[in-house]
Amino acid sequence: MKFLSFVLLFAPAAQADPFEDRVRQVISSQAVPANDGYSGVASRLWLHRDAEWCSRRITELVKTPTGDMFWMFPATAVAYLGRDQLSASAKAALRNTWKTYMPYRGDTENHWLLYYTSMYLMAQMYPNDSAETWFNGKSSRENFDEAESFILEWSRLTTTIGQGEYDCTHYIGVFLLPMSYLAAWAEDPKMRLRARMMLEWLMADYAVESLDGLYVGAHARTDDRQVLEKWAGVSSDFGWLLFGQGHHLPGFSSYAFYYAAASAYRPPEVIHRIATDRTTPYLHRELKRTRHRWRFTDVRNAPVYKTTYMHKDYAVSSDQGGILQPIQQHSWDVTWALPDPRGIRNTIFALHPYSSTYELQMYFTMAPDSVTETVVRSKKTYDSPDKFLGGSPYEQVIQDRDALVALYQIPAGTRFPHINGFFPDGLAHFEEHASGWIFASRSHALETFRQPLPARRARTPSPDARESAPRFGFPLVVDCKRALGNAKFGLAALSTLHDNLHVVPQRHEKPHQAFHRISPELPGQHRRDFRLIDAHDLCRCGLG
Repeated sequence: MKFLSFVLLFAPAAQADPFEDRVRQVISSQAVPANDGYSGVASRLWLHRDAEWCSRRITELVKTPTGDMFWMFPATAVAYLGRDQLSASAKAALRNTWKTYMPYRGDTENHWLLYYTSMYLMAQMYPNDSAETWFNGKSSRENFDEAESFILEWSRLTTTIGQGEYDCTHYIGVFLLPMSYLAAWAEDPKMRLRARMMLEWLMADYAVESLDGLYVGAHARTDDRQVLEKWAGVSSDFGWLLFGQGHHLPGFSSYAFYYAAASAYRPPEVIHRIATDRTTPYLHRELKRTRHRWRFTDVRNAPVYKTTYMHKDYAVSSDQGGILQPIQQHSWDVTWALPDPRGIRNTIFALHPYSSTYELQMYFTMAPDSVTETVVRSKKTYDSPDKFLGGSPYEQVIQDRDALVALYQIPAGTRFPHINGFFPDGLAHFEEHASGWIFASRSHALETFRQPLPARRARTPSPDARESAPRFGFPLVVDCKRALGNAKFGLAALSTLHDNLHVVPQRHEKPHQAFHRISPELPGQHRRDFRLIDAHDLCRCGLG
């Protein structure tokens, strides 16, 4: 009798790549029957599905182009993804649109980068076409050279004195997207390398200020929702896509989709660790610039000095104050981490709601008589006394680690002569102490805020509290720490000092001594469960 022995070897199944899985999730989210727009076409082309349908649909879509540079980048993606899939007639219809439709270049850094990246790639695709085949009357060679020149200058400026639209919670996607296009589709190997280097630059810039996917800190531009609800924006899509952090937006943003549909460039391990390792608190400083200034100054791009203190439970971040960006600037805040921040407002900040043609004329070339009306058409809250966005020439901010002073020196007669301070809803305690301090807590957070009196309290559309303080000169002092015995941190804001306050350390004085000199009256104790708070220890902890 013969016995046969069989040895079966089972190779372990290859583990799924989490990053590649996230990329595919983003792409597949757009390839659904209900989506028959550009992203619906692009996603199907990426997945190599329904090429005939894609050809028919893009032929219909290009009959009515709209959106200027925001039309250009989806059309460019379809052109490149469909090179080997679209019918000849569909490609001809798409190409002809670049002759008959004249997109506006825009007036901001992100607009120009979208515009010129699209022009670079489309001129590259049709390198020998004459001037009469393009909407602007320039040949492919001319369009390519102009676009290349802008991209090279933008990358040079960004890596020397910084971005003008720096650390934007929404426009981070608008800067990552065009670099992803060039990394995938530029034929010049030097341009592809430059694009990958710029992607890493932009990723690292975001990673160091990511609190589990929340883009914390001072921003050149944010929006009326995300300034309060830190999760609710494009940056959260990229925190999730690039680093697996936090929660993405429902359905994903178009910027995350087109980024993934092009190069889907993976962040290097070192940048991934920058984004995710919060075992040790750190202080981060960086240099940015203002956008181009056209009037009222001899400095075209003034420096912007940013400071961020990052802890695994919270972050404090600021710029130096002043008018650094028109309309949507956010100068400082304290933000704390949550297991799931969706739908929750987890930040505290204050601002002077400044609105003036002086600011708009500094940064825009529009006529003064109509500039405010023009801006308000799209930025609805700009001219509101109750707004939560914007810079002010009467604001100065300094920060040392997790302590901050914001000084508001508002001249008499100023329109909107008050500050707006934001307290989120859902606080476990909200109590006004006899000394003038407000104490509030929420699970892991302890906040104290002192306001000038009298003050007016209003309610936002949600149960958030708004403290509006009519005072012409006062500082806000912010100090954050983990509370004694608990994972709590404190925030303090003081606003009762004289108008000529200077928070710059005097000779032989350390920063924490300067802060203590202007905030000696922090209450020594408080009832309930806030534990003993000592003003000297608080200052030494945050600033020593």
